[in-house]
Amino acid sequence: MREISAGAIVFREEKGKIFYLLLHYEEGHWDFPKGNIDEGEEEKETVKREIKEETGITKINFIESFMEKISYFYKMKGETVYKEVFFYLAETEESNVKLSFEHIGYKWLNYDEAFKELTYKNAKEILKKANSFLN
Repeated sequence: MREISAGAIVFREEKGKIFYLLLHYEEGHWDFPKGNIDEGEEEKETVKREIKEETGITKINFIESFMEKISYFYKMKGETVYKEVFFYLAETEESNVKLSFEHIGYKWLNYDEAFKELTYKNAKEILKKANSFLN
């Protein structure tokens, strides 16, 4: 089985400092907003929809020429699933977050704090690349 998702490293700038948005998923891990691409949907449309559904944030600007792909395997109902996730970089001026039922918390964190908080190694790698790109 194969799944394709899209998500974003959402950030905002405040007083010259960059803060990244992390979501706390019900399963316990910290990660970026993302979700499966619906049929007929473009990757960036998925990203906008997922950010709105998961955070309530509607105003985002994609930072052009940044896109990273990760892939991994996981088990679902005894079946191995191969998953690819395309991550974009998206800036917002909104700081208020209205969480969906999928999440139990969120944090706006600076790079060092976000790097420590992220659960998965591949998410940390994406954050590292995004932060380098922005600096």
